[in-house]
Amino acid sequence: MPPEKTAVEMHPQRWGDPAAAAPLPEAARGLIEMAFGLVERPAVTAAPLPAPAIEPALLAGLRDLLGAEHVLTDDDSRRLRTRGKSTPDLLRARAGDLSDAPDAVVRPGGADDVAAVIAFAVEHHLAVVPFGGGTSVTGGLAARRDGYAGLVSLDLCRMKRLVDVDPVSMTATLEPGLRGPEAEALLAELGLTLGHYPQSFEYASIGGFAATRSSGQSSAGYGRFDSLVVGLTVVTPNGPLTLGSAPANAAGPDLRQLVLGSEGAFGVITSVTVRVRRLPAVKLYEGWRWPSFSAGAAAMRALAQSELLPTVIRLSDEAETSLNLARPDEIGGSGAGGCLMIAGFEGEREAVAARQAAATAVLTGLGGEWLGEEPGLAWAHGRFHAPYLRDALLDVGVLVETLETATFWSNAERLYADVKAALESALGDPTMVLCHVSHVYETGCSLYFTVATSEGDDPVGRWLTAKAAASDAMIAAGATITHHHAVGTDHKPWLAQEIGPVGVGILRAVKAELDPTGILNPGVLIP
Repeated sequence: MPPEKTAVEMHPQRWGDPAAAAPLPEAARGLIEMAFGLVERPAVTAAPLPAPAIEPALLAGLRDLLGAEHVLTDDDSRRLRTRGKSTPDLLRARAGDLSDAPDAVVRPGGADDVAAVIAFAVEHHLAVVPFGGGTSVTGGLAARRDGYAGLVSLDLCRMKRLVDVDPVSMTATLEPGLRGPEAEALLAELGLTLGHYPQSFEYASIGGFAATRSSGQSSAGYGRFDSLVVGLTVVTPNGPLTLGSAPANAAGPDLRQLVLGSEGAFGVITSVTVRVRRLPAVKLYEGWRWPSFSAGAAAMRALAQSELLPTVIRLSDEAETSLNLARPDEIGGSGAGGCLMIAGFEGEREAVAARQAAATAVLTGLGGEWLGEEPGLAWAHGRFHAPYLRDALLDVGVLVETLETATFWSNAERLYADVKAALESALGDPTMVLCHVSHVYETGCSLYFTVATSEGDDPVGRWLTAKAAASDAMIAAGATITHHHAVGTDHKPWLAQEIGPVGVGILRAVKAELDPTGILNPGVLIP
């Protein structure tokens, strides 16, 4: 059962639907100019691409496998499959640097096509980059190409079926090319939902969710994507893998975990079987004000450790609250300060009412101030819009980027302070560092930082310096280098520090076993 329509392609130099792009609002221009100055930085239009560096005979072989209409070498197709959507990716594209463009875009129609392309790539030593939604923000689509006969983008856009639904076990099997909205629409026809809503939801794919161990904004209620996966089928250069014969087992290490988070470096995911829920009858979002970030975080911990977490819970620090999320009246009046928490409850009406009442008792008892539903509804309305604002800021010379990490509760305040200080020190004035907590566990939480600063003469180099300083601070604090953005190429040096030499050896051994000639996403993930 395919979706009725195909998602709009993202702009090659911007985020999302070109029709949804908007200039910086006039009301914000004055504030931005005071903080950073305004330098108009329009993107280069119609940047030229390098000619495809692949022999015509190899293109002919791929066309024999898939059909000529599914092997594309035109500039538009290649441009749309060049890198992902991190700020460095966008800055390079905006400057006209498309040197990472694939030589061809191939579009398999199913697992057999994927296996045929991989076998052909092994035979002819072609690098293959699996492509879902193109939303990577860690260099996960910028594969190494030196030493290969060419670089091919394996675009899974034709693999968009809802393969199976088991209404007794409450599972669904989905193909990897389905975008988030497409998957939800297919499930909704059956009264079901996956409930996975990362900020990239409108463009990211089911295969990408699995390959990057994605977390959604409703993770407190529905779980991280990897916790929803009960089965996978994977095509590797060394043969097929079918994983997940039961909801849980003790048959050795869970091999599903080798695929979840593997970023296409071990194999190409051709189907994902996931846990699904009934569509919620009620969705209720509300706001709470806390006097400080630490007070709000303590309240989150209390909810998590009391097993009373809402479906959605997120807390902005003082800077993010004042700049991004709340009007003065929403946080208790002009000059009141404080931090905004969003809590969302989804499910059957009686269950939502009971959970909201229990959470309200805890939050009120800890000193939270209930702000009503308006802040929650405002957040829900704009939950996927932030990347469009990043483009508007890049247009006026303001560099905006995000990074995230996670740690245990006892280490959260240190991590927050250390990463913020590292970013401010590396970038200097003028710089704003904002932070929120949006993924919460009984034992700890994630910290998601947004950084805004002036671009300077070398914006890519400026950001990479800051990113390195922040990453060093994460590792020094004993935290993870990434909670849900994955490793890609950007995080590899710090992944090696996080997992140590034995861990690196394990990853290299798995890569050598499953992809002995190294054709899958070369240079990504493996230190």
